[in-house]
Amino acid sequence: MSTSSATTDGSTTTTRSVAIVGAGLAGSLLACLLAKRGFAVTVYERRPDPRARGFIGGRSINLALSTRGISALRCAGLADRVLADVIPMRGRMMHATTGDLTFQAYSKNPDENINSVSRGGLNLTLLDAADAMDNVTLRFSMRCTDIDLDTGRATFHDESVDDPAAAVVHTDADLLIGADGAFSAVRSALQRTDRVDYAQSYLAHGYKELTIPPAANGEFAMDPHALHIWPRGGSMMIALPNQNRSFTCTLFWPFEGDGGFDKVRSTSEARAHMMFHYGDAVPLMPTLDEDFLQNPVSSLVTVRCWPWVSHERIALIGDAAHGVHPIAGQGLNLGLRDVAALAEVIRIWLTRHRRWGSPVYLAGESYGTTRAAAMADTLQ
Repeated sequence: MSTSSATTDGSTTTTRSVAIVGAGLAGSLLACLLAKRGFAVTVYERRPDPRARGFIGGRSINLALSTRGISALRCAGLADRVLADVIPMRGRMMHATTGDLTFQAYSKNPDENINSVSRGGLNLTLLDAADAMDNVTLRFSMRCTDIDLDTGRATFHDESVDDPAAAVVHTDADLLIGADGAFSAVRSALQRTDRVDYAQSYLAHGYKELTIPPAANGEFAMDPHALHIWPRGGSMMIALPNQNRSFTCTLFWPFEGDGGFDKVRSTSEARAHMMFHYGDAVPLMPTLDEDFLQNPVSSLVTVRCWPWVSHERIALIGDAAHGVHPIAGQGLNLGLRDVAALAEVIRIWLTRHRRWGSPVYLAGESYGTTRAAAMADTLQ
């Protein structure tokens, strides 16, 4: 909770505490922003520290970062650091079945790009930035098991500890933020209360990732400054460039039915299907057979809930509030803008009122309303 300390003139200052559940992109950026504004921030993450492994597995390795997301990073003073490691994509490169290419620029302004960024690299950058701040504490392998909505107390199980008694950890903070993704434990607790709307839906399509490595000369095998798209009616493939001069290709196919993953079981079937639909890409994929067999087919889920703020002290951001599937290409940017918006309305409210308590709820109400409207406009 809040703590008070004496100043040299005999007055007291209050340090307000925030607990963030989830150390992904949104959670780690929010930790940076709130810490810069004087909050004592503790971040609880279910996974082990990804920096110990040097990567973050299980998710698509690159994302599309737009000006909306960059503006949120700029609020934390991190935009230049992140942009140093992105690859600007100036438009879409459409691949026809004939092999013909059509380039569609994103903007007439050559400086307006969508940027390909490593998900894992971006998360590591944000974690390092948060960890470097004296008033941020990162705690990993912490699984959220319970939330008392009336008090805001969250209970965690420390999965790095063998002793069951020692593994139970409680946190009492002035503000609890759910940044724990589409299957959020914080949102799950809110769903058990009255007047909380929630909807979850899965697409009939799944996705599988393949790789186009660098060409024999060590350079990109395709134009690196474009988002490559192979539209094929009810399915498609996209490719985004990586810093190591490879491309990550993502197949979006139906789970079942004509052209579905269930109809392509062997390497020979996969190669024939790929040659028919994406013939110009197959010669660039020397590990196609291995990638297709070994890489999983993942599902695509959309999450909607309301409200995003509850019980005067609990708020949801990112996929915990509005999970969108990667085909929309907006999940990263929407989440980062949530962070900037929530931090800003809290800053404005506390600047005007200089007190804690129900103002957090009102600030959060403003955050939820404005972000929901902005998200609807973006997705349309």
